[in-house]
Amino acid sequence: MPSVHAVTYSLLRRQGITTVFGNPGSNELPFLKGFPEDFRYVLGLHEGVVAGMADGYALASGRPAFINLHAAAGTGNAMGALTNAWYSHSPLVITAGQQARSMIGVESMLANVDAPQLPKPLVKWSYEPACPEDVPRALSQAIHSASLPPRGPVYVSIPHDDWDREAGDDAALVVEREIEHAGVPSPTQLERLAQRLNAAENPVLVLGPEVDARQANGLAVELAERLRLPVWVAPSASRCPFPNRHPCFRGVLPAAIAGISAYLEGHDLIVVVGAPVFRYHKYAPGRYLPEGAQLVHVTGDANEAARAPMGDALVGDVYASLEALLPHIAQSERAMPEPLPKPAVVEDGEGRLAPANVFDTLDALAPEDAIYVKESTSTVEIFWERVEMREPGSYFFPAAGGLGFGLPAALGVQLAQPHRQVIGVIGDGSASYAITALWSAAQYRIPAVLIILRNDTYGALRGFARHMKVDDAPGLDVPGIDFCALARGYGVEARLANSGEALEAALQEGFAMDRPLLIEVPTLPT
Repeated sequence: MPSVHAVTYSLLRRQGITTVFGNPGSNELPFLKGFPEDFRYVLGLHEGVVAGMADGYALASGRPAFINLHAAAGTGNAMGALTNAWYSHSPLVITAGQQARSMIGVESMLANVDAPQLPKPLVKWSYEPACPEDVPRALSQAIHSASLPPRGPVYVSIPHDDWDREAGDDAALVVEREIEHAGVPSPTQLERLAQRLNAAENPVLVLGPEVDARQANGLAVELAERLRLPVWVAPSASRCPFPNRHPCFRGVLPAAIAGISAYLEGHDLIVVVGAPVFRYHKYAPGRYLPEGAQLVHVTGDANEAARAPMGDALVGDVYASLEALLPHIAQSERAMPEPLPKPAVVEDGEGRLAPANVFDTLDALAPEDAIYVKESTSTVEIFWERVEMREPGSYFFPAAGGLGFGLPAALGVQLAQPHRQVIGVIGDGSASYAITALWSAAQYRIPAVLIILRNDTYGALRGFARHMKVDDAPGLDVPGIDFCALARGYGVEARLANSGEALEAALQEGFAMDRPLLIEVPTLPT
């Protein structure tokens, strides 16, 4: 009779999950025993990095990523990264090694007491099998739960003495299972939405990450062009759902109630597709909707539909919904929106580059299908203005704003998309949260180009300090970090680019390499 260990690896193989991201401890060693040759183990030196790499891998591949953490301590270390995974709907299958079953009750060292409760509320489902024979079924449930809409992380705690136990006569049944999701609003519901869009005098489209995740970008473009709609990207966008040089593109909405209402003023119908309504951040109270406006929300996430404070909602697959909606949309006679003006030229400082000029250089030199993993929160608007993103899956940003996403996620995205150039654009404050990711980049020769924008401060926090009139807070500056030295210490080649010419040379070098390159760019504050 097969063991729990053997059935689990058969299950993972059947589901196409052959990469394991982890940082092992004693509880995890029995799972890793006899690690199959057709599997790949990606080691991170900190569980936050492990979860960040897996997050990037899942987002870029569209497939579940498998994580193996060490008991309660390892789970705790990964929790910060899980905030981003939860809000970006990343399908992460997280396993954690548990102490031997007979040792849990006495709370021996490395016992994960009340393990299923620990990762909540940042997982869709959390479980510890009641007996060894239930482990394969539990992992099957975890994989399917992570993959079904709305996607998200799941968690399974597994006692380490379960792996050698017999799996039972019916274990093969869970290996063979397949679950497919099909869900779209009814024809009547879609016709009603089409009628509202066709009849509106000044409609507007707001798109979110679910459009890009479902590769519905082309359908969104067709809808915008047919109705000649202005298109905004939802606040704090974690993906790019619409080409940002298209004439209909207006920019990214601010993450504030009053700000969104002001930007959408004058529109009588607001159609939000594939985004929450809305993700707010800065406290700027006001009206949720402009005077005279109505809102319709199209989403695959029933929880997000229920949570919204205004508007109507249609819950269903975003791609299928847009595909079924388009035949009912009439060609509009209104004028096409004017393209956004080209941003103004800015000046560099002495030995420090303006972020705008860094992005202009990047836009000029990067491959057309480059993927940007962005974690410099103080330069979001400048980046969207100056870096063109044409292809689906070209942009990833921490959905919850939890720092430490950029470096490991860039590596995970590059592992998932080896034929596209991944470029990490990361602030110095953010990079410091996950600096050990550089070791994994070097050891696995992951050819991402990692740009560190070093302005020696928490730039986004400085902006909030101005907004909140807190001009005397300590701890806002992070001077004295030598990222080139840190990179070399972990085995990654590095270049200091303190001029436009040096940046161009470093980028050209990095794009031609088959291994990672870190480029440290001293920048002016924003």
